[in-house]
Amino acid sequence: MIQFGLMNRGQFPVGGDDAQHWQEMLEQVRWAEKLGFNSIMKGSHYTTNPLSEFQQVPFLSRIMDEAPSLRLIAGVVLLPLHKPLDIAEQFANIDVMSGGRLIFGVGIGYREVEFQAFGTTYKDSGPRLEENLEAIKRLWSEDKVSMTGSHFELREAVCTIKPVQKPLPPIWTGANEDVAIRRAARLTDAWFVNPHNRIETIARQMEVYKRELDTCGKPFPTEFPMMREVVVASSREKAMAMAKPYLEAKYNAYHEWGQDKVMPAGDNNFAIDFDELVQDRFLFGSPEEIAEQILDLIHRFGVNHFVMGVQFPGMPQQMVLDEMQMLAEDVFPIVRAGA
Repeated sequence: MIQFGLMNRGQFPVGGDDAQHWQEMLEQVRWAEKLGFNSIMKGSHYTTNPLSEFQQVPFLSRIMDEAPSLRLIAGVVLLPLHKPLDIAEQFANIDVMSGGRLIFGVGIGYREVEFQAFGTTYKDSGPRLEENLEAIKRLWSEDKVSMTGSHFELREAVCTIKPVQKPLPPIWTGANEDVAIRRAARLTDAWFVNPHNRIETIARQMEVYKRELDTCGKPFPTEFPMMREVVVASSREKAMAMAKPYLEAKYNAYHEWGQDKVMPAGDNNFAIDFDELVQDRFLFGSPEEIAEQILDLIHRFGVNHFVMGVQFPGMPQQMVLDEMQMLAEDVFPIVRAGA
């Protein structure tokens, strides 16, 4: 059965009222619980000027009781920036405290300012993700772990709190490039399809993913997730006009950060006209149009966990809540009937 997730970004223009922003985030979480969403997701970035950003671990830890039925998606942990024992301990705690609701998403990141701050490089990010992930899996499943990595050494290390979910919580890899998609097939339970690549790029990359699964002798995931930016209104024209100032500013910031420079050819420039930026990339429209677009992704790619970004920096809170309600009441039933 299709599951619907909400990306709670926690990104706001710098200089606002952080206490008010936090209350807005909590209201969105409670509203998602009430409306029947299935999951809530929080990403992670550091030094995010011109945006402020609430952090992943405190957010997921705080909201688990606000929304007792929602699965908690770490989407994604920038694994090369961290030490594996710390991440294993932190997220095992979240899985236990939430009663086994964690989905552990991992990715390498792309921002030089973050790599420098944590004492590593983009060049080392792939190998560091792989060795960190191996260590975390072992820490979650073995009594004692001895392992030497490029930036850590475990000597009979013990993760004293083990995840509730056995053998491990679901592990997804967020990936833009083909090499990372092949890594997702090899090492984790699913490729978490990113919100930035155009649909035609995703179609090509699905073949990359399936070929690597075949090479590894692994079946297609039973749970296959995708994230998209979604704006629903009474019409596509109204949705476009409503979202433009907020989504345009967000992707201008992503361009400044260099997000587009690490994406595949054809998708690697966000500094373009808004109408061109959104083409074949984001979902805009009436409830019926949004449902049709989601169903197309489900039938075309086998998606069955669909995570939506509906809140963009600077967007009024009521606009976000109204979108969530329209999705839950007018879009989800159509999709569930058609899926």
